[in-house]
Amino acid sequence: MNKYDALQYLDSIGIELTEDQYQANSAIKVVVGLSGGVDSSVSAQVLKLMGYETIGIFMKNWEEKDDSGQCTSEIDAKDAEKIANQVGIPYYALNFVEEYRKNVFQYFLDEYKKGHTPNPDILCNREIKFKVFYKKAMELGANFLATGHYCQHLTEDGKDLLIK
Repeated sequence: MNKYDALQYLDSIGIELTEDQYQANSAIKVVVGLSGGVDSSVSAQVLKLMGYETIGIFMKNWEEKDDSGQCTSEIDAKDAEKIANQVGIPYYALNFVEEYRKNVFQYFLDEYKKGHTPNPDILCNREIKFKVFYKKAMELGANFLATGHYCQHLTEDGKDLLIK
């Protein structure tokens, strides 16, 4: 889709963007956490349409096989790659299984044994999404980190802007 078609489409869905803003966005790199689901897929598409340099990354955080012996994260990774190809953005699949097991799941088990009920989703956000995933995005030169739910401005001075 060319710039003019993108701007017209964005306007039709309520996103007003000038040609100058579109052009300025091309100098901004956004890494999108692609899960293969609808929310992150739409985020990647909208960011691309807005002119941002957009990169898709799939985070493999768990290894588990379903009843047929297939690893479910492999299915999700293929979905994410398909979305990245359809949107027209570079795609990387990263393996954070060890980090997740060590920093999220083991902590969950330890706390559960103590009679506590920790929330692994909160730990995953802190230890995986906004630590190791964040670090990888920084290595790729990203200015922003986005998922289907969050967008975070990446700075090295620790003064990050988090937008929900």
